Amino acid sequence: MTRDELPLEARSFSRGVEGVSRPDRLAESLRAGFRVFERRVLIGTGNDRWNFARREALSWGIKRRSGFTVERPGRENGDDRRVVARDNAWIAVAIGPVRVREPVRVVWAVDDESRAGFAYATLAGHPVSGEEAFIVERGADDTVWLRIRSVSRAGDGAWRLLYPLLRLAQGLARSRYFRALAGVIGDAQSGRE
Repeated sequence: MTRDELPLEARSFSRGVEGVSRPDRLAESLRAGFRVFERRVLIGTGNDRWNFARREALSWGIKRRSGFTVERPGRENGDDRRVVARDNAWIAVAIGPVRVREPVRVVWAVDDESRAGFAYATLAGHPVSGEEAFIVERGADDTVWLRIRSVSRAGDGAWRLLYPLLRLAQGLARSRYFRALAGVIGDAQSGRE
């Protein structure tokens, strides 16, 4: 069996990745050659916006609303969409005629009165090595924010050569993430607004 054929649960984390997106590890991540991106954007105010953003953040909705598909082997039905730590998933996106599948594992999730979201780490075979966190935050003034934290470096093998292009793709994806929750509150199942 080749590395590309390995089931998700048998894959190891990409080299040096697990936990690198935690705020207390960002300086260490920079020293290890990771690029750190963090941005917080106001996406609205009020209970309706919070409930919508929270639901989307905890169900892979940010990725889905940004043009990605999320395949979670064994967890595809009904109410089983909620993100859970240690879940494995394939995140896929079409780039022209090519479909890129990225193996990931959820490393933590949070859901409390003022924060909701999760982070995933890349697994062996992913185009980059790193973690990405999607956190919705509710301010005391009822504002709702989306924080994205990404810690990444070149992946292994042929992906390493494509890293400059992958960084451009990351920037485009991040723009989509922020727009995914800022628009009209809509149908979470279909991704339509």
